[in-house]
Formats: sequence, C-alpha cells, structure tokens
Amino acid sequence: QLQLVESGGGLVQTGGSLRLSCVAFRDTLDPFAVGWFRQAPGKDREEILCINRIGRSTHFADSVKGRFTASRDNAKNTVYLQMVSLKPEDTAVYYCAADCLSPRVEGGKYVYDYWGQGTQVTVSS
Repeated sequence: QLQLVESGGGLVQTGGSLRLSCVAFRDTLDPFAVGWFRQAPGKDREEILCINRIGRSTHFADSVKGRFTASRDNAKNTVYLQMVSLKPEDTAVYYCAADCLSPRVEGGKYVYDYWGQGTQVTVSS
C-alpha cells in the first residue's frame, strides 16, 4: 500500500522560498495524481493543486497561483512543491495525498486514500 512522506517544511521569512518533497514508499508513485493540501490553524483543509502523472498541474487556490509550482520525478518516486514569495498567510501544515484526480466520494465529499503525515511551514512577518 502506498505510503507518502512529506519533508522540507520549516521557518522562513516573508518573501522567502521553500521546496517541499513528497516521497512515496512501498509502491510506485507513477500511476497516481498527487495533490498538495494545506491546513492553517482554525481553518479547513485547502487543496492547493493537483499534479497528474505526466507533470501537468491544476491550481485550485488562487492565492498561490504564480507562486507555487508542483513537479514530479517518477524515477525518484517524488513530487515537489516549490513555493516562492512566501507570505505569513501561507503558514500551515502542508500535506500531499493521492489520488487527486480520482478520489472516492463518500457522503458527498472527496476522500483520498493516501496521505502523508504533513510538514509544517511557518512564514514570519
């Protein structure tokens, strides 16, 4: 069963950059579209973008367009989230999940079968 592990989070100043990684274990990431999500304290989880098998992304959060870019290296079983021009409002726990193009639907909500444990991103003002 696919296991996802995020890394790369940390503390950065406003305007700084970070690159998050989402590494897959126990199975190949190749067949999966991978989504990046974030959850800030007291807020609902937000889907940022979804990157398909061949590396094309769809952004869902207007607030990150032009600043966040996803890529993937299937040979390394890894998906990346490059974040630039970071703002304090980007502070959140960031998660990767699969499969963002074919989630299950339960109770009217999308359910993703595979999640990482999350990595904290803190942007200081």
